[in-house]
Amino acid sequence: MTTEFHRDAEVHRDAWGIPHLRAGTADELARAQGRVTALDRAWQLEVERHRAQGTSASFLGVRALPWDLFARRVRLDDTARRCFTALERRDAETARWVRSYVDGVNEGLAEGGSAPEFAKAGLAPGRWEPWTPLGIWLATHILFAGFPAKLWREEAVRHLGPDAVRLFATDGPGTSGSNGWLVNGERTTTGLPVLAGDPHRYIEDPGVYQQVHVSCPEFDVVGLTVPGVPGIAHFGHTGTVAWAITNAMADYQDLYRERLRRTGAGVEALGPDGSWHRAARHTETVDVAGEESVEVEIIETGRGPVVIGGPEGLDGGIIGEPDGLDGGVIGRPEGLALGISAPPGTPPATPPLAISLRYPPRVTGDLGFTALLPLLRARQVADVDRAFDDWAEPVNVVQAADTEGGLLHRVAGKVPLRAEANRTRLVPAWEPGHEWHGWHEPPRAGLTDDGIAVMANQRGPATPLGVEFAPGHRADRIAALLGGREKWSAADMPAIHMDTHLGSAAPLLDHLAALTDLTPEAAVLRDRLLAWDRRMDADSADAAAYAAVRGAVVQRLAAHPAFAALAEPPAYPEVFLPWLALLPRVGFALEHLLRAEELYGIDRPEAVRAALEETAAEPSGTWGDSHRLAPWRALTETDTATPTPAPRLSGDHDCVLCTSSVPGLTDLSARGPSARFVWDLARRDDSLWVVPLGASGNPASPHHHDQLPLWLKGDLAPVITDWHLLEPPVKETDV
Repeated sequence: MTTEFHRDAEVHRDAWGIPHLRAGTADELARAQGRVTALDRAWQLEVERHRAQGTSASFLGVRALPWDLFARRVRLDDTARRCFTALERRDAETARWVRSYVDGVNEGLAEGGSAPEFAKAGLAPGRWEPWTPLGIWLATHILFAGFPAKLWREEAVRHLGPDAVRLFATDGPGTSGSNGWLVNGERTTTGLPVLAGDPHRYIEDPGVYQQVHVSCPEFDVVGLTVPGVPGIAHFGHTGTVAWAITNAMADYQDLYRERLRRTGAGVEALGPDGSWHRAARHTETVDVAGEESVEVEIIETGRGPVVIGGPEGLDGGIIGEPDGLDGGVIGRPEGLALGISAPPGTPPATPPLAISLRYPPRVTGDLGFTALLPLLRARQVADVDRAFDDWAEPVNVVQAADTEGGLLHRVAGKVPLRAEANRTRLVPAWEPGHEWHGWHEPPRAGLTDDGIAVMANQRGPATPLGVEFAPGHRADRIAALLGGREKWSAADMPAIHMDTHLGSAAPLLDHLAALTDLTPEAAVLRDRLLAWDRRMDADSADAAAYAAVRGAVVQRLAAHPAFAALAEPPAYPEVFLPWLALLPRVGFALEHLLRAEELYGIDRPEAVRAALEETAAEPSGTWGDSHRLAPWRALTETDTATPTPAPRLSGDHDCVLCTSSVPGLTDLSARGPSARFVWDLARRDDSLWVVPLGASGNPASPHHHDQLPLWLKGDLAPVITDWHLLEPPVKETDV
């Protein structure tokens, strides 16, 4: 299918280099959005395309191989292709609109491939397929539901018993920190609602969100978009209605233990009916820059793609390793004990186990892209609500408000109906009772009696759909701050974004308060910390001392013999190891571990005492000396580096200002607010937004890192929608 365009789109830029696009039709606008994204973010789009295809090791080298192997085995590109084919049948208009965006990307990449990273990597921009945006969306979110946590639970229960699941409850390799809040018109200075928030993801350079303004006769919308995906999915303001999301923490992906066997015709899997069924099987070759190529076996059973192991067992499924791999990518170690065993009484002759993943888009052929155009066209909360009925992945909590007083607080996305065991652990594929039986009706919630709603990954409307949620500290703190003032304006909201009170400090401080017979130095430090205001401010010496004591306690607990069996992660593919590492698990679960009635015989007061004495004997600076920004970059040596030394940060993982580090491992923060926004329903131009770095991914652009000073201070840039206040338009054909 081909598409004709009238090339009359205009590209405006505001003072921050943010693109404002205007075109005659929605398709022309999508093409312009794709083109300007390619011009601003060419290198980022190339990296994301390769990640979705599982080909990033071909230019990034062996360190990208674990992801590529996972992407191939989980069938990311094939699933995206399936979903686009289904989209063409289900919604031809949206499929055409996506194609228009892809056409624009390909045009822009032909001109935007001059970013210095291309020369460093020896790479030229490749061509996008119509399903590439779907692949990027899926690759970005495939790990959002945290299914590898089920691998951790298997290990924790095997070594420590079932109580370990509750003690170590976290939501992944780092705690989620997205915040969102809605204040109704009775609580604002204008009489109309305000929405605000800050999605927390890994901070990447270039950033994971792109500010954009898109306008055509059908709609005029500002918002934050995922580069490589058309429209504005997560955070948008149409002038009369605005919406925002956070991760609902729902569990909607299942892991199955599979019994596989080779036959003369291929591979078979044992099904719940007791019979062997043919599994789809082929091999693919993954190219690795500077190394030999790796051949990987792709197997898919009736449950889903096999992501760990194969017919020979839990061996990683790699048919030939490149020289120089250090074992992080699993080969075929003989006799490996992996801690996931067959049910009691299984005879020794049964086939070895592999693990498959069942995830909704692979089952339904739907990534929810039919929601994107209706969101852009929304005029009221009811329109947003209907659009999110089509939402699929990831599962989110949605808040929305409109100029007529409409309010929305709901869950959106597909969560399967299945047995309770599926939600918490690995389940046997050969036993009946673990099939999917339709989808949950997304829960809804209202506002509190005082006219607010807060979403911060805590237990809330999504509670029936999830297993592990973020602690309530951030949500409780936001609610308390909102309750401390009768009326709020859009300009007041950044003070909430930047709040640094640490709600999870109490358990450790309680242990400190109970200590006696300390050295004089330790007693002084203990008294300082007990008098501390519990704010993780960058210039606070007390915050630094608290973090140092906390880290030392985490290290001592993780090193205790009671946890020795968990200290060495099982030999799963490297992409899953962050969920299986003991030290981060202890760090993020410290609150539970310190408050538990008993902890496997560990003398916690003595561990806290030793940590306090150690910290008291060491000179310390301020929290910002060690708590610094560490963004992820595809190339480790590039001209795009943030200023040296890295910027100092306030906040911590249980603060509203959720700049996550890993207690006991590092104070550096790779995860934090990937954007901040305030949507004002009274006057859209009083809305505010900021991203951590800048609008451009090109290091030569003045807008590469020009928003970083704002982001660090908690300031936001104004949202401009008045075309007369923007730079003169440039005809799209002249860009």
